Amino acid sequence: MMWTYKHIVFLLLALVMLVSCEREPERQIPLVVNICLPADGYYASQAPRRIMGDPGTHEVLEAPKYLYLFIVKQTGEGWKVWKNDEIRLSDDKWELTTYTGYRIQYGDSIYRYNRPLQYFLKDEKPKGRIFAICSNKQLTLTPAIGSVSSLEDVLNLKFSTAPDSIQKNLQNIYSTPYNYKVADAYYCSFDCSQGNSETIDLLLYHVAAKVDITWNVAKAMRVNKEHPENAVRLTYMEARRLFNGNAYCFKPMKNEVATLPTSGYDIENIVTPLDEGLWWEGRTYFYTIPYVVTGNADYFPLQMRMETNGSGAYYRPTIQLGIDTSTVFVPWLRANFNITAPLEDKEETKTAE
Repeated sequence: MMWTYKHIVFLLLALVMLVSCEREPERQIPLVVNICLPADGYYASQAPRRIMGDPGTHEVLEAPKYLYLFIVKQTGEGWKVWKNDEIRLSDDKWELTTYTGYRIQYGDSIYRYNRPLQYFLKDEKPKGRIFAICSNKQLTLTPAIGSVSSLEDVLNLKFSTAPDSIQKNLQNIYSTPYNYKVADAYYCSFDCSQGNSETIDLLLYHVAAKVDITWNVAKAMRVNKEHPENAVRLTYMEARRLFNGNAYCFKPMKNEVATLPTSGYDIENIVTPLDEGLWWEGRTYFYTIPYVVTGNADYFPLQMRMETNGSGAYYRPTIQLGIDTSTVFVPWLRANFNITAPLEDKEETKTAE
């Protein structure tokens, strides 16, 4: 039989069809990432209301709007950043649910962002770790997100606590602590090396310590009929020696300063004249970055300035909380001030719980 051009074309088409039929379609393996915040109880608005371990049920926290995500993969040359993304979140996409992952938080109440992040794997089948930090306000990161290339870069990533709006927003900033381990492995690890998909529920925690302040003026000090000028009214409070600078994103207990700060930013809900309802007893709280001072790394110093009777003596107690800088989670600092004598213009040290 004579082979014509038409025969050759038909033969080639048949071979192409045969090869394409035998070839399996390329399978994409998804790495699914869920963003979660620990929670306890229900919420009245689209925002987490209470975080595990915190006191009270009336603390309203804002839902994160900005997410900074880093996926680090293990290679023959070490740990390399595989993905780094800045992602906008919608505050109406958070839902209260139960943690169902395989790690030790199983059964805990959490807020989960109901739009999972998916990273499709083709030839890439990495083992790795995921780190994330989120906030309801945009953060300034150092180094910039596009310059982060190694695991060391990620672990040393910092965010600026300035301007003042960030300093007052610390309660709404969460991250994955680098030294939280389950079964001796970093708790946000994944393994896709066998070509299987994996879902990781990232649980993020506060980067700032909660400072819970209560005060009480003894009843005998509230009224002095013979010398009314000696009656004690607590009329002003100010938080001092607050951390001001670049704080670690994923190492919240590793912040350190060279010298003890002499003052700090104003904190909106505590640096204020106290109205009549709070002259003698009250409670307030705020969040601040924990830190230690070089050479004095056994405590976290926080100073309060208290003014009585509208003017006069300033009482400046330094609240010291002994901290272990190798711990995972930031502390909850509680300080109780029981005023049984007129405040003098002096400084002294108090040990916090």
